Amino acid sequence: MAFHRFVLILSLSCGLILSNGKLKPQSLAELRTKMTEYVASGLRLGWLINPPDQQVEIYRQAQAVQVIAMPATLSGENVLPGLELSI
Repeated sequence: MAFHRFVLILSLSCGLILSNGKLKPQSLAELRTKMTEYVASGLRLGWLINPPDQQVEIYRQAQAVQVIAMPATLSGENVLPGLELSI
């Protein structure tokens, strides 16, 4: 069975990644690096939610990162049609 990577959501407000069984705080730069790695590994759509700056970075396959002002909702686009995430 193939594993398909669809959507990943990271939030700077959480900013925590599980590492060696412990929660480790992550900086914005570290989260951006992780998102880039996930996209390179096949992630089709990722949102990095940054509440302090009131913006969202949208990561997509073979596209530049899109930075938008904090929207009311995020869409699953053509990756997960019909998915809407209220912010």
